[in-house]
Amino acid sequence: MDVFYNPDGIGDVLIVPLKTGDRYELTHSKAGDITRIADSGDIVLGYNIFQASKHFTNLVNGKNTMTENLLEEMKALFAQEGVTDSLDFDLSPKFVIGHVISKEPHENADKLSVCQVDVGQETLQIVCGAPNVDKDQYVVVAKVGATMPSGLQIKPTELRGVPSNGMICSQKELGLPNAPKEKGIYVLEKSHTPGETFTF
Repeated sequence: MDVFYNPDGIGDVLIVPLKTGDRYELTHSKAGDITRIADSGDIVLGYNIFQASKHFTNLVNGKNTMTENLLEEMKALFAQEGVTDSLDFDLSPKFVIGHVISKEPHENADKLSVCQVDVGQETLQIVCGAPNVDKDQYVVVAKVGATMPSGLQIKPTELRGVPSNGMICSQKELGLPNAPKEKGIYVLEKSHTPGETFTF
């Protein structure tokens, strides 16, 4: 889970995005330095925490990974301000190295493949439409709960009737510089450890 801090660009504010929602249907409520952003159904989309440098240690400019220490500081601030929202976030990495251990044709779609992908502690079934996906590749997997650079949230889904849990990513989808224009997943050239965090 990533949070964002850009004191030069937007000021001393920690941005904590949780979900995407309709930007025209947002509600805001304030408690001290905490601004809670929710949708019309009161589902929390995120928080803006002002005077962040007063409340948090070790923030760096740009993207910050939500660590246990950062989460504990956030919980302390919420308790101090009387905000009772649950902060039991899943802090496990959402972008990881995967090893494609099998690839089978989709029974209902010629251009889709059904892949079994080892991501360390589990094997995920992922339906993939990339023409270059194949068995024994090391790839980047966005697990369920990941938020892509585009804002897309990865959720469990079904593609043409087949369950898919995660996404095998292209360089373009990861927002990597100099991503090739041709369609295809990002195939890593050397062996990696399945489940290893992919940092970008």
